[in-house]
Amino acid sequence: MRLTLLLLLLAITLAGSLWGIRSGAIAIRPDWNPWAQLDVNAEPNFLTRLKLARLSRGPAQCRQVLATTGMDYEVLTDRSTGPACGFVNAVRIDRTASRVSESFSLTCRAAVSLALWERHVLTPAAQAHFGQPVATIEHFGSYSCRNVYGRANATRSRHATAEALDVAGFVLEDGQRIRVLSDWEEPGAPAAFLSEVRTGACRFFDGVLSPDYNAAHRDHLHFDRGPYRMCR
Repeated sequence: MRLTLLLLLLAITLAGSLWGIRSGAIAIRPDWNPWAQLDVNAEPNFLTRLKLARLSRGPAQCRQVLATTGMDYEVLTDRSTGPACGFVNAVRIDRTASRVSESFSLTCRAAVSLALWERHVLTPAAQAHFGQPVATIEHFGSYSCRNVYGRANATRSRHATAEALDVAGFVLEDGQRIRVLSDWEEPGAPAAFLSEVRTGACRFFDGVLSPDYNAAHRDHLHFDRGPYRMCR
């Protein structure tokens, strides 16, 4: 009986605390508040993925977060370009914190994941390995109405809904070029850097594929937001 009462009191106390946090009656740091809006500049923690997931269900909230990233982008009109192809709540990105080799389209939630990766993984890794920032992100594209690997009998790729980006390499501030194709297996700082930015992307994207996955990814890192978690 005493145990039951104790558990009931604990449950009531916890429920009251959660209500207080959600309503704002109890002050708590935003990065530790599960109901607070995602802050892309705050140090990621165990609540980051929860807040990212919430953006998938709230287009307006996602746009609010994306507006704080510093990216240069244009909001795109929702469209369908074929069977299971097209995008909803997407933007055309002209520049991230770095230059990009060419403008590309991503859904809002994928763009926020990209901003988190660039801020908390790519930039620190470049400083740690080379003592300088990344000036340009080189890529093979994002939106494309096609099946996985371009096969006729395969399911649609995440590229078909602007949920994926294929990163080919980077140009550092001093002009040094790092490419997945040529540097992934070569001993030295470039390979270590590429491995770190690949693994770090798994914190913010659902699917992350590299040359370690298969030969089809020998020349790029595939980042996507999707229904399945994979980090290879």
